[in-house]
Amino acid sequence: MQAFKSFLGNSPTWYKYAIIAFLILNPILLFTAGPTVTGWVVIGEFILTLAMALKCYPLQAGGLIALEVVFLGLTSPHTVYHEIEANLEVILLLVFMVAGIYFMKPLLMFIFGRLFIKVKSKIVLSLLFSFIAAFLSAFLDALTVTAVLISVFVGFYQVYHKVHSSQNADYDDSGVADSKELGGDTLEQFRSFLRNLVMHGAVGTALGGVCTIVGEPQNLLIGERLGWEFMEFFYQMAPITMPVLACGLLTVVALELTGWFSYGAQLPDQVRNIITGFVEQEDANRTDAQKYALVVQAIAAVFLIVALAFHLAPVGLIGLAIIVLQTAFTGIVDEHKIGHAFEEALPFTALLAVFFVIVAMIHDLHLFSPIIAAVLEMDQSVQPAMFYVANGVLSAISDNVFVATVYINEVKAAFDAGSITREQFETLAIAINTGTNLPSVATPNGQAAFLFLLTSALAPAIRLSYVKMIIMALPYTIVLGGVGLICVMMYL
Repeated sequence: MQAFKSFLGNSPTWYKYAIIAFLILNPILLFTAGPTVTGWVVIGEFILTLAMALKCYPLQAGGLIALEVVFLGLTSPHTVYHEIEANLEVILLLVFMVAGIYFMKPLLMFIFGRLFIKVKSKIVLSLLFSFIAAFLSAFLDALTVTAVLISVFVGFYQVYHKVHSSQNADYDDSGVADSKELGGDTLEQFRSFLRNLVMHGAVGTALGGVCTIVGEPQNLLIGERLGWEFMEFFYQMAPITMPVLACGLLTVVALELTGWFSYGAQLPDQVRNIITGFVEQEDANRTDAQKYALVVQAIAAVFLIVALAFHLAPVGLIGLAIIVLQTAFTGIVDEHKIGHAFEEALPFTALLAVFFVIVAMIHDLHLFSPIIAAVLEMDQSVQPAMFYVANGVLSAISDNVFVATVYINEVKAAFDAGSITREQFETLAIAINTGTNLPSVATPNGQAAFLFLLTSALAPAIRLSYVKMIIMALPYTIVLGGVGLICVMMYL
């Protein structure tokens, strides 16, 4: 009993009350209002757990709801297994591709580090960070690219601290110093500069992530339903994603020129000199083994791009291949060192499996069928825009992978039933993919990469709060969401 009280004491207040309410409310609803009403309430509860992700990772609260869903008979373990089996390629992407890129981090940090100190213009630097993040996210994974950005910026922040902090500087839990003696106005300007770049880069991951089948987990899921491979997926999305990419990069320039929404901060010369000296020292001290590792990582990167472009194997297996290549030829043979590569993606992989429990319930109870049927009865010219808006709103408050999974499954079911044509199926799939990827930059809830950034050690160091991120993402939300909707209405 004492242990249980301790558990309750360590849990967020909303979490304790929510779990108790969920576990009591759902059985009562099932026996009084029926499975359909209970199913919709469960969806609302699950979206709430996603919306409160900053207070408590959704795996625990969402997982308890998922267990209750199966226990109450709203879905079956067989259906859940079928959903996971049907999406195995997405799970392999998260497990192996993210781990594969983990071993490529030194190369990526080497590239971003050079940009940081070599480019003097803030506008050019912001454009480069946004574009390179977009390009990398198109071939790798937005979550991994964001992790690299965080590592780079935390490293530079710590370098500045080591030079300018006093011996009495206090440290927070992240290991980053938080002392008024770090530099006053210089420190605040440096923080603003880092906030600008990391937000440009984070939005860049969304700009690139929407373009290809490996950019986001839901892209692979959608592409798999349609039978699209890497290049075909890119061509199908291009009428929407390419104009959005161009407008997104123009937004970078506009924000830096105007200084609106807290952008436009410059890197202080004092900080540039400190970081330049650090990078030069790192170059001078780099061993032959480390240089050789960079070459191996570069070769693995080329192999990755070629393998994805020509679809030499399923995406997850390509990720496994680059794990083997990089570790085998750099001498990483210790099991524990390899194990660290899987730490970043496995929590989200487990959460994805919980998603599929809710998706299985929706499938068994046919909850979305009336909504999809109502939209499909509308004129075909307005259907893509309706799907885009509906997916965009839901993705902004919950998680775009969950939303995309639900909608693409329902549209696929309509296609299998002969309710829509193949052409209409493809059109709606494009609207679902762009709708879940673009407007979801509005809040950290929608994109796993944004949430990862907000819960990282970098966020408190540079004073990037939940509200601050929403404010800084607002112009991008308007541009990406608006241009995407216009393109959907024009081209689909």
